[in-house]
This record gives sequence, structure tokens and C-alpha cells, in this order.
Amino acid sequence: MNCIIIIEMGTAAVRVFAFDLSGNLISSSKGHYPTFHEQPDHSEQDPEQMFITMLYILKNLLIEEIYPKKYIVTCICFGSSMHSLLAVDKDGIPLGNAITWADNRGKKEAAELKQSNLGEEIYKATGTPIHPMSSLIKIAWMKNHEPEKFSLARKFMPIKTYIIQQLTGACVIDYSIASATGLMNIHNLSWDQAALEFAGITPAELPDLHPVFYSGVTLKKEYQRVLKLLPTVKILIGSSDGCLATLGAGVWDNGMATITIEDSGAFRIIGDKIIEDPKQQIFNYLLTEKHIITGGPTSNGGVIFNWFTKQFGDFQKAFDVDQSMEMLIEEAAGAEVGSGGLIFLPFLHGERAPIWNPNSRGCYFGINIRHERKHFIRATIEGILYEMYSIGRTLEKHRHIKSLSINGSFASIPFCTQIIADIFNKPVCTLSYGDSIGKGAFLLSATEMGIYPSLEEASKTVTIHQTYLPNVQNHQVYAEYFKVFESLITKVANEFDIISDLQERYSQ
Repeated sequence: MNCIIIIEMGTAAVRVFAFDLSGNLISSSKGHYPTFHEQPDHSEQDPEQMFITMLYILKNLLIEEIYPKKYIVTCICFGSSMHSLLAVDKDGIPLGNAITWADNRGKKEAAELKQSNLGEEIYKATGTPIHPMSSLIKIAWMKNHEPEKFSLARKFMPIKTYIIQQLTGACVIDYSIASATGLMNIHNLSWDQAALEFAGITPAELPDLHPVFYSGVTLKKEYQRVLKLLPTVKILIGSSDGCLATLGAGVWDNGMATITIEDSGAFRIIGDKIIEDPKQQIFNYLLTEKHIITGGPTSNGGVIFNWFTKQFGDFQKAFDVDQSMEMLIEEAAGAEVGSGGLIFLPFLHGERAPIWNPNSRGCYFGINIRHERKHFIRATIEGILYEMYSIGRTLEKHRHIKSLSINGSFASIPFCTQIIADIFNKPVCTLSYGDSIGKGAFLLSATEMGIYPSLEEASKTVTIHQTYLPNVQNHQVYAEYFKVFESLITKVANEFDIISDLQERYSQ
């Protein structure tokens, strides 16, 4: 029996899945790695620790679950989070940690570029909003602030490229991940000259560009031996987590959109055309040349509730965050819709869409003497989902959306799913499997292998598990509170900048 292995390099963890060729999940496993915030606005991860964790989880899954069941691995496909950046020297050795999507150190470079004509030109060419998340800004920051490291760097790459390079020796990047760097021209599928000049690099310092179906790399012999894999196993470079999640959600109808909330989150639609946005509030990323994923990301998804849980949750077992979260959600259900007038701005990581302000900060507004812990818990959840609604409203200026599909561990909690339906006033469906990124990577692999004739046909195999219908009365309450949420962001925008400057000044 043959199977397909999916390796998903997420923000907080690596997930490895094994599917049979009919799309049934055989087994899965997960391994965590830390993120370091050693300075304000900095967010980094150790690439070698990530690689070792991935290798350990993959090997254990194969030895404990796959080989005992007599499965033969025919294909390995990769997915990963976007916007990471790693500089390596002439020998391919990392020059420090990888910088993650949540890093805001380049906010001054981003602000200056965004206000220029060049910034508008680069946004139109690349489809990536000008923001510190992008590789474009990260490299420019390194050039300005770490010139020695910049001069030693021979390649700049995302973490997925580094993982694949360690396994195969090839320095490659797919169009999907590349289209989120702010460095690739999504119209001609090449590195954009204007963006390269701003960053101060050449195409030779970036990985080789390939479609998501590219399989022209081979596993090194030492890893064939260690992992007990055949030399014929196909290595598929795959796509980004956002594009795979959209494919795995089966969102191909023009009236549908998908919401993903893991650590971060995003609201996405798919189409065959790039959507032009003069306000530069949305992204356009490529799944393939003919399949454009348009949407907006939030930096403040499940990671915010994870933070709240660690700070204010009850732990019956040491470090059992998941159980503590369940207890908090159960408590939040006892608070009224709208949290008794308590509103939470969830911007602990700054924010991307739709405000694209790395200086934005978190805030509880409207606290009164009657508020209890249950109100703060519910307000935290509602604030995360208000922000997702804000992104959705931006996308609805460009396309009418009738229904939503949700995925991701946070979004798929029934309590949260119902709130999403109520806030958006739209039906929301959940899927029959937990991880749409893994499922999307399987569908991509199966299409490349000829099991499905096209991605469209592959997406039709996605099945709905449950549909949540909106409560109109709850929606009316949320609509009123959302007006306050939206107004607050505008009114305290200046204070966001002031407090950010103060933090930098007194954190030295």
C-alpha cells in the first residue's frame, strides 16, 4: 500500500501527516519549537532546532505508524507558514536565527517605502502589502542595521527552503511562498527588479523559483538511509500554509470564503484574477499561475488566546495549556453576547490587515465594576473575531460572499464558530477533518500524481462536517459593538505610535 507524507512547518510546531492515496488520514504527529522575543518587535526561531524537530517527528511517525502497517511512502510534500527569512553564508550555514512573520523590527523601513511611489509600484508588482512581515523589508532592515551580517549572507531564504535544502541539497522556492516575500513579480513569475534594488540584493542571492508541483529534487542518501525511504520517493516542494488551507477547505465557488485561525489567521477567497486594491489592504498570492488567493492576514489569532490562557488560566496539570483553554471557553459561555460592554483590541503583535500598523497595541476598553473574569475571557475571543470580521468586510468590497468555511484549531472550536456565524451573519461550515493545510497538501500531491485531473476536481472531494447558522439577534448586538471596536482603532492610532516609541526608548 502506498501513502503520501505531508510536512507542515507551522509557526509554533511542525505537523507531519500520512494519507493513503484515497485521502484517508493514516496517522499524524506534531512537535513544538519555541519562538524568541529577545527585543521589542523581534520574533525569531532557531532553524536547526526546527529541522531537528521535524526530522525527529517524521522518523518516529514512519517507524511507529507507517512501516508497521506495511505502507510505502511514494511522495513527500511540504507546506509552511509564510514570511520567514533566514540568511545563510557561502557554506549554507545560518547566520543567526530565522525571522518570523510576527517580527516588526523593519517598521521604519516599511513606513518610508509605503509612503513612496516606489512602494506603490512594488505592491502592484508583487501583490504583497508593504509591511515588516515581508522578506523585502526584513532584508532591507538587515542591510541598514546589520551590515556585517548582510555582507556575509550568500542566500536569503524562507524556513521551508532551508528545510528542503538540508534534506536534498537544492535551494528552491515555490511560487506560492515566493509570492508572499514582496520580492517576486506575480505577473511575470520572476524576482522583481525594483524590489531587489530596494533590498540591495540580486536574484543569485535568492532561491530558484519553481511551480508548486515541482518535484525535481532528490532526498540525500543519508536521509534515505536514516528514514528508510526508497530512492524513488518523490519530493514535492509544495506551497504555503495559506494557499493550502484554501485548497483544503474546498473554497472554489465565487460566493465562498475561508477563515483560518491558528496562531495567526487569515480571511481568503480564490479566483483567476488579481484583485487591484488602491488602499493596499489585501494580498494577492499564487497557488498556481491560474489560481490567485486574495485576502488579508491577522497577526493576532489563536496565539492571543494562548497568551491569555498562560497569564490568567487555571492549570490543573502543569503546562497543560489545551485543558486550561477548554476551561476558559466553558467559562466564557456564561457571559452575555458582547461581554457586557467590554471590548478587546487584540493587537499584541501589532497588526497586518486591514490597518497594516505594526505599532498597534492591545487594549481592554469599557471595563466597569461589574465585569468578571468570564467577561474578559469572552471579550478576548470576541476581539480576535471582530478583527477577522474587519478583514472580511474589506474583502467584501471586492466580492460578494454568501458563506464561510472555517479551519484551524482556534476557529474550529464550536463556541468560536458560532460567534463567527453571528458576527458575520452568514452560515459557517466546518470540515470533516481537523487540518485543512495538511488536506490541501494531500490534494496538491494527489493532483500532481494524476489521482485527480485538476485542483478543481480535487477540491470537490472536500466534505462539510457541520454548518452553523447565524443568530440574527446576536448579530445585531455584535454589529453595534463592532462599530465601537472599529472606531477605537482610528481614535487611538496616534497613541499606538507614541506608546511604541516610548517602549523602544525605555527598553534599551
